[in-house]
Amino acid sequence: MAQRVLVVDDDQTVSDVVCRYLEHAGYEVSHAADGVAALVAVAEQSPHLVVLDLMLPGIDGLQVCRRLRGRPDSVPIIMLSALGTEQDRLVGLQLGADDYLTKPFSPRELVLRVQSVLRRAGAPAVPERPEVLRDGDLVVETGPRIASLAGVELALTLREFDLLAHFLRHPGRAFTRAELLDQVWNWSIGDQSTVTVHVRRLREKIETDPAQPRRIVTVWGVGYRYEPRRTAGA
Repeated sequence: MAQRVLVVDDDQTVSDVVCRYLEHAGYEVSHAADGVAALVAVAEQSPHLVVLDLMLPGIDGLQVCRRLRGRPDSVPIIMLSALGTEQDRLVGLQLGADDYLTKPFSPRELVLRVQSVLRRAGAPAVPERPEVLRDGDLVVETGPRIASLAGVELALTLREFDLLAHFLRHPGRAFTRAELLDQVWNWSIGDQSTVTVHVRRLREKIETDPAQPRRIVTVWGVGYRYEPRRTAGA
């Protein structure tokens, strides 16, 4: 059965091109021209992915993304926008977008992004064999996909959980953002700001002081490294 993609854009020309390319790639595609129609379509159709323009009449794309992220089911979102500054991308990613493309874009690249996001969203946890990863009072169980800190379960998104598990499997190793995008997201292409935002959100959930991180540290000129917690007598 074909995977369902909802395209949300009020520009008919852009919508027609995007829908045509996605249909040619084998997806079942529907279209919504504004934010209200998008929310209704998601509720009625349960798409596997939403391609979401930011500049929409009525409810804009950021509000749509915020409302979708408030749903119990976490549908992947690829944002489209004519606003291409780093701050614009970070705002979208902070709201939970899985990827971000700036207009004008290549329809072929969009199809590749859709394929990559859907492949990652539907992939089993890696590795498939369940693990229990520990660092002091931080525990990650890959089987049930539960992470807890000091005995309290953490509310992590799919990507945040996978990123944290990856860090715990490789303590002390520095990763570039490109390496994390490839090894955690399984994306050979993509906005590296995605990694920056997810690291920031993880720090807010596992660090005592996110502004002075002790676990996920920045390696200037490289990327990030996970520093295991030092216990007494270690």
